[in-house]
Amino acid sequence: MNVKIDTKEKFTVITPDEAKLSAIMTDSLQEMLLPYQQKDIPHLILNMQYVQETDEKSGEILASCQQQFYDNNCSFVICCLQPGVEALLDKTELLELLNVTPTESEAWDIVQMEEIERELLDDE
Repeated sequence: MNVKIDTKEKFTVITPDEAKLSAIMTDSLQEMLLPYQQKDIPHLILNMQYVQETDEKSGEILASCQQQFYDNNCSFVICCLQPGVEALLDKTELLELLNVTPTESEAWDIVQMEEIERELLDDE
């Protein structure tokens, strides 16, 4: 699977460069993403701008991956969902489980807000 990786100061943006994201490809993507939780910059944004279609199993894998990040106090935000992918995730009721933003810029904001929230909770 081809992906673009863009490391920022507070997070990493992963952009799959595939029009169709199958369950097998999503498994591979998850294997690539999960180790980021152990890195100095553990927060991820998954930019789905090029993915035009996917299946329910892929959505389930993404939801599981996101949950693993949040269980480990790391952010995981999905952005730029294309209409077909968003419709499938909505139909299968996975969309409501995912942290999704319309744009990458909004995903950056979510990651930064979650970081502030974690810092505030750690202070208590």
